[in-house]
Amino acid sequence: MKKVIMWALFSGAVFCANAQSKIDPNSIKEKMQWFADAKLGIFIHTGIYSVKGIGESWSFHNKEISHADYMKQLKGFTLKNYDPAHWADLIQESGAKYAVITTKHHDGVAMYDTKLNNLSSVKATPAKRDVVKPFFEELRKRDIKCGAYFSLIDWTHSDYPGFLKDSSRYAVANDYGRWNKFRNFFQGQIKEISQKYNPDLWWFDGDWEHTAEEWESQKTRQIMLSRNPTTIINGRLQGYGDYDTPEQNFPVNRPSFNWWELCMTINDNWGYQPQDQNWKTPYEVITIFVDAVANGGNLLLDIGPKEDGTIPEQAVNVLKELGAWNKRNGEAIFNTVAGIGQGHFYGPTTLSKDSTTLYLFVHGKASGPLMLKGLDNKIESITAVGSGAKLTHKVVGKISWSPVPGLVYIDLPETALDKYVTVLKVRLDKPIKLYTGQGGLK
Repeated sequence: MKKVIMWALFSGAVFCANAQSKIDPNSIKEKMQWFADAKLGIFIHTGIYSVKGIGESWSFHNKEISHADYMKQLKGFTLKNYDPAHWADLIQESGAKYAVITTKHHDGVAMYDTKLNNLSSVKATPAKRDVVKPFFEELRKRDIKCGAYFSLIDWTHSDYPGFLKDSSRYAVANDYGRWNKFRNFFQGQIKEISQKYNPDLWWFDGDWEHTAEEWESQKTRQIMLSRNPTTIINGRLQGYGDYDTPEQNFPVNRPSFNWWELCMTINDNWGYQPQDQNWKTPYEVITIFVDAVANGGNLLLDIGPKEDGTIPEQAVNVLKELGAWNKRNGEAIFNTVAGIGQGHFYGPTTLSKDSTTLYLFVHGKASGPLMLKGLDNKIESITAVGSGAKLTHKVVGKISWSPVPGLVYIDLPETALDKYVTVLKVRLDKPIKLYTGQGGLK
């Protein structure tokens, strides 16, 4: 994942802004439906960087550690407690509908049995294991979609131009033959992963270092689609992806993309770093998740396993609490669509696909009367989703001669509150109709 380097952030912002410019949304609408309905995915950053608990790939690129010392971590990557069934069980318990795992990060170490070199968890580490294959098998037993993270960048490969932040091996323009050798290599690995595991989703990273022409992005896209025409591709392929992937920072306004996903760490780092104890609380994760869904997006929540394959207990707790909340309130999340615009309700909202049910999300311990503004519908009933409690409401300020609807005040007692986020189900007499005027006779 990208570190906080200004040029990378700037480039990433530019490229994300054009992520769908080459792809007609209407041509992919059908295959994107499961993604739109999924809402929650779990990201797994597993790699040799967990041995010393240092920055994944970026630690040597930014010269915090030498490349030679970074690669010594290969000898400590054991996966001795790796249990793919446990990983899949935890993901299923969280309520996630898809998972994405690192098949290769920028350091070039494949987490599967690549035949194109010897730099893999199978050939170069004491683990001697393909991480991806058993994990995908367990996910599919649970009907969870499988995603493959793949770094286009390979800072270890001798034919890749880039290496350290202030040095490179060569310029593409000066040695296109060498660049072609690397391009054949990374496209060959994509073919391997496609043939071995047939991912439902591809999650690319690192496209900012080269242009679409240099990456042969269109050709790369076709390599995956030729194996699986319904596979989904994220927006980091220089304009040839299917959806946008803002990273870490939540957008204040609803993104304009047809499909998007917020990728975010569960603490401050993607891979396992024992010194990073800034864990997000279940409340924080749930509120972030709700905001993403209310704005028409998904949350891809990352966890970083230790080198032995165990998942930190803090991450386990968050996923379990998130899953318990989803069990109580999932009808307001899964298979819904983005909610109503800001100003109608001071909190996130979603809608049923037929727009006859409005879901209101109330953060924390906000009890008492809640206001809903501009609702030009008759309310048939209001219930608290988690508890099933029936709630009362009143309409205030409706004038007989004015088309402007009144204000709806909903009485939410403390006894109906969820310990994290309370969800109210507002059943309407017809598809929702909202007033957005300026009052009076307008």
